[in-house]
Amino acid sequence: MATYSQLCLGDMSEIRMQFVPHPGASLLSLTADLYGDRRHAVPPAARDAVRRRVPAHVRETLRPLFAPGHPAIPDCLTPTASMSRDGAEHHLEQLLDLPADALLAALEEEFAGAPPEQWRPVVDRPGRWLERYGAVMRALWEAVRPVWRAAQEGLRREAERVGGATVLGRPDAVLSTLGPRYRYTDSVLHLSDGHPETFTLDGRRVILVPVVSGGSASLFALDHPDFVWVGYPLPGLRTLWSPAAPPAPSPTDPARLLLGDARSAILRATTRPTAMGDLATALRYAPATLSHHCARLEDAGLVQRRREGQYVVVHRSPLGSELLDLLGA
Repeated sequence: MATYSQLCLGDMSEIRMQFVPHPGASLLSLTADLYGDRRHAVPPAARDAVRRRVPAHVRETLRPLFAPGHPAIPDCLTPTASMSRDGAEHHLEQLLDLPADALLAALEEEFAGAPPEQWRPVVDRPGRWLERYGAVMRALWEAVRPVWRAAQEGLRREAERVGGATVLGRPDAVLSTLGPRYRYTDSVLHLSDGHPETFTLDGRRVILVPVVSGGSASLFALDHPDFVWVGYPLPGLRTLWSPAAPPAPSPTDPARLLLGDARSAILRATTRPTAMGDLATALRYAPATLSHHCARLEDAGLVQRRREGQYVVVHRSPLGSELLDLLGA
């Protein structure tokens, strides 16, 4: 049976609600679903993208964070430690620069001087563990980055929805539609939680953080002195991970006749930065074939390729978009 923590909001007319598109919440949600047995309905395409990138030691490294009976994670280890509008690289740098002594002090405080047994490998070799944890978080961001970029239009629309509700004095219109694991009734937000508690807002800000991980994502922090933050699924996120294939062009399609089947398909499929491997899978071309056609399109200035970490991504250039518009494609 599902259990819920409660956030008592008080007078709804006095709520200060803020929208913060913080990518760290998506990283935390993916980690919890794939390696912490917290079901956030992460789609198969997202699971595959993460598993292709994470190092082999990922489960061993993350085990202390999700061991049964001790669900607490020190704030210094979460990519949401700071609820600022800075980009993911800034938050990752803060996480990766954490000194070993600071981690040990945080564990001492979190567990009142007696860290549970699953944290013993961290306590014994904090520097090594932090290095491996950093590698995991970097790999997660490599998987999420193209989708986060593709989500910008959806994030803009969601910011407008939240802002509109705030201006109209109707925060309940948003709080009642956060997702399947949240309920709103009579100025109380109910949050699905295996370790339920009751909290009061007491004039703090409510920060809403959209995530692009899974359709039933639910993550939150309610104990900060200045704000509470609630992560919830961005509407339409499933299509971000598995965009619909473009319709097959007609035999008289101008782009197909001018560029050929492969190159016209590549142009249509690269409205957002896409890893070459993912593009080859989506279009069902061998990697070498795809690389050849992308090279020719790049020579013509119709696409751009760049390396992001271990992967090469391809993105239709402004000239490529203009060409498709001109051809009515």
